[in-house]
Amino acid sequence: MKTKQLINGTIVSCAFLAATSISAQPLTMEINQNWQFKQARLSNWHAAKVPGVVQTDLMANDMLPDPFYRLNEKEVQWVDKEDWEYKTTFQLTPKMLEQQHIVMNLEGLDTYADVYINDSLVLQANNMFRTWNIPVTKLVKTDMNTLRVFFHSPLKHDLAKFDALDFQYFATNDQSENGGLFDKKLSVFARKAGYHYGWDWGPRLVTMGIWKPINIVAWSDARIDDIYMEQTKVTKSKASLDAQIKVTVDHPITDASIRVTDVVNDKVMAEKTIDLKDGDQIIHCPFTIHHPKLWWTNGLGEAHRYQFKTEVIVHDKVIDFEVQKIGIRSLKVIQKKDQYGTGFYFELNGEPVFAKGANYIPQDNFLTRVSDADYTKTVMSAVEANMNMLRVWGGGLYEKDVFYDLCDEHGILVWQDFMFACSMYPAQGELLENIRQEAIDNVIRLRNYACIALWCGNNECQDAWYNWGWGKQYESQSSAIAAKVWKEFSDLYYVTLPEVVAKYAPETYYHPSSPFGGKGHGSNDHSGDRHYWAVWHAKAPIENYNTERARFFSEYGFQSFPEYISVLQYAPEARDWDIHSDVMMSHQRGGENANSLIESYMSNEYYRPKDFKKFLYVNQVLQGDAIKTAMEAHRRDMPYCMGTLFWQINDCWPVASWSSRDYYGRWKAQHYFTKKAYDDILVSPYAKDDKLSIYVVSDRLKNFVGHLEVQVITFDGKMVFGNRQRVHVKANGSHVLADYDIDTILQQYNKKEVFIFAKLTDNNQKVYENTYELLKQKEMNYPKVKFDYTLDCAKISKPITASMDQTVHNYKMTITAPVFARAVHLMVNDIKSFFSDNYFDLLPGQTKTIYLSTNLDKDQIKESLLIESL
Repeated sequence: MKTKQLINGTIVSCAFLAATSISAQPLTMEINQNWQFKQARLSNWHAAKVPGVVQTDLMANDMLPDPFYRLNEKEVQWVDKEDWEYKTTFQLTPKMLEQQHIVMNLEGLDTYADVYINDSLVLQANNMFRTWNIPVTKLVKTDMNTLRVFFHSPLKHDLAKFDALDFQYFATNDQSENGGLFDKKLSVFARKAGYHYGWDWGPRLVTMGIWKPINIVAWSDARIDDIYMEQTKVTKSKASLDAQIKVTVDHPITDASIRVTDVVNDKVMAEKTIDLKDGDQIIHCPFTIHHPKLWWTNGLGEAHRYQFKTEVIVHDKVIDFEVQKIGIRSLKVIQKKDQYGTGFYFELNGEPVFAKGANYIPQDNFLTRVSDADYTKTVMSAVEANMNMLRVWGGGLYEKDVFYDLCDEHGILVWQDFMFACSMYPAQGELLENIRQEAIDNVIRLRNYACIALWCGNNECQDAWYNWGWGKQYESQSSAIAAKVWKEFSDLYYVTLPEVVAKYAPETYYHPSSPFGGKGHGSNDHSGDRHYWAVWHAKAPIENYNTERARFFSEYGFQSFPEYISVLQYAPEARDWDIHSDVMMSHQRGGENANSLIESYMSNEYYRPKDFKKFLYVNQVLQGDAIKTAMEAHRRDMPYCMGTLFWQINDCWPVASWSSRDYYGRWKAQHYFTKKAYDDILVSPYAKDDKLSIYVVSDRLKNFVGHLEVQVITFDGKMVFGNRQRVHVKANGSHVLADYDIDTILQQYNKKEVFIFAKLTDNNQKVYENTYELLKQKEMNYPKVKFDYTLDCAKISKPITASMDQTVHNYKMTITAPVFARAVHLMVNDIKSFFSDNYFDLLPGQTKTIYLSTNLDKDQIKESLLIESL
């Protein structure tokens, strides 16, 4: 990214400050003031915010109710069937007008938009994911200029495409019946975020608007268009890079210099003198770093980034420059055949990495409401939960640069889908070329980020063809239709997209689809990556997580509602407080039976809660226990399994879903459980038949010696069995370090009256703990618990969490109970509050210390504090 400064209200490239000649300096001005909008067929104009979308502007003008509140989603479906128009005026500075080239850069238009400058049509945009650069030198005036953007309803625009076909392109999550046109699934025709048309966790809110900034860029002589820091070969002893600088020149320039400098060390890494030709050209400046400081993922080491400054110098004057933060690493996807099938794992700097993470969806249906602070909170919630990977799922968007910069900074790998999901697409002709340009734009934009682990063609489209029966359904219509749809599929995912990745990011692996077990068939449990949904969608029992296998689990999940304080934000009325109420069903998009499915799983595993609030609590524990079971099982199964990405880390609106954090950013029980299950060391008890095995899983790259303690304890604190032993923990693997006969260690106690406690202490006295029950939760004879707690103001050196908004107060809380308390839940009446730990198991007589950040004072906390357990 180019460094910029604000001068007299105009954003100007810092290169301008370093030169004495104004004629050669790129100058930038964002057009974000004095915008108005209107319904195209009406005449009244209203204030608008750019970047923004129609729905948020309508809400800001009190012309639309909040679609997230109660049943309001149904009341706003008219918006996407109307056309809308935006307008503003702008005036260029005299220095910008002196430049030889003036370009309008439109970073994102959603989606079908006609752009006019001074009443001249300069662009007809048709892709939300593309960036548009329009030469406007001959169109702008010295005085005030007008800019108009006319947005066509994507539904009306694409209706004719649907009607022209004698078959349908399948699109499972397009909620056409909830506000669409005549039950016609139109999402596949628009290069637009698929989730806007609805999903099984999100509403149907089809947006339009200027969703990214519009800038005017003025320049003369030469400018840097792009820099690709290709890492041609990286080892721990040497890194070879090739800085590929794309320069645009408007006339030949002799004796120009290209210089690449390590900013921190003030060391010139590469310098080349060259005659610049008229037009676009790419200049290669290779260089080598001996004993480089490598970029590592969260938990394995520092996510170090070099700062490289690239300059174009003419006659000793810097005419343009860019500063980039580059993480140097070797990152490969390893797929080796073995006796089971074909493995699948990521190798970072020569080390196999077990991927621990989650799937990521857009953070809001209205993307312009997502602030940089929101991105920070989301990425930090992954960091704090010990994740090292997020999968950017294909029904959303190629995220903004701030997201990838944060992942780079904190060592979070990104599995990056192209934006195709759960559908068949008419990928031919103009649309296929449009997609190709979309791919080029985004691969170029993201290729310098160290976090990009792979590019994936789509989400579940190939599995739908083979394993969901779509191929057979098309074949049943006609072999010609099936052949046509499959050719479009193949041209898109096996030709166009891999060609783009190979040309523009040759160091990055391309994965045709997710899940993917190989070309020509559906996914499986012995090769590639797998989406496992038998638990939940197929109603399989939760314990199946312990036995189902995959080389890499890239999706699986279990639903829960948000906790009570979050539900109150969108369902504050008592009549809504039933999981089958109209409001709660509207905020459940997983099907009309999804809430009943939660009830069914709950009745199989837990006692039935006595009221709505308790139901929400037990549902959170149910979800957390289910996904904890899966995460531990996947980690125990390494190296056969080398990745676990649950569905999903976040929500785009308040809803019952598979998320581990709700729309308001609050951690569910599952996210707290994830933090422990994804720690660098996992102690995982697992009982099978008559044997209890204690697994220790290590992500560390070195062996270590520690002590393992295993105890069987009654709920009132009596130790029935105890053993402590010195153990050698091998690096980067999963091993059984202790086996016990269950009947022997129970010593005639009933399974329903005891729990297993396992603790590993490493050679630095860091402790890892886990508890385990030998029966289902409803079969355990948990005692009633009386809690004692203390609450004091806490003086802390840093915030308790970076994953939530910072609050006014911080408190230190201790909590204890005389008997075992399962899944202790703490809650206060503050949506911004955060507990450093929650839904934890409290051992008999244990005193646990927790930190609380909140906007409540001490008296308000005591008045509203809820402490409950199973």
